[in-house]
Amino acid sequence: MFMGEHKHTIDAKGRLIIPSKFREELGQEFIITRGLDGCLFIFPQNEWKEFEEKLRNLPLIDKNARKFSRFFLAGATACELDKQGRILVPGALREFAGMDKEVMLAGMLNRIEVWSKERWDANNSYEDMDEIAAGMQNLGLNF
Repeated sequence: MFMGEHKHTIDAKGRLIIPSKFREELGQEFIITRGLDGCLFIFPQNEWKEFEEKLRNLPLIDKNARKFSRFFLAGATACELDKQGRILVPGALREFAGMDKEVMLAGMLNRIEVWSKERWDANNSYEDMDEIAAGMQNLGLNF
């Protein structure tokens, strides 16, 4: 289970250190792809296989289902950790996520989100959290 947030830098070659706490859960091989809200998603193999199966079951005849699947699958690539615990983030994914130097890695239970620091700050001000928490009741989450 992934939890917590970590600030790191991505080097000029596009390499990113994965925090040791996350490396244990990820294993040696995993998948990185475009994520929602302008970030990247990193999935361990087992979680990716479950997600892949859900995408596979979407109706091919539905235009939004095809677009949704394309968004995640066309951008997906398998990654391995190097000896220093880094991954190489492909250029197209760095460009999609607006990454150049500082990044935030956020544990989200079954995946890791990787954000440019600027987008993280812009998307994660928690001033409206009371309102959001109240709306979560409509989704079945009660406190």
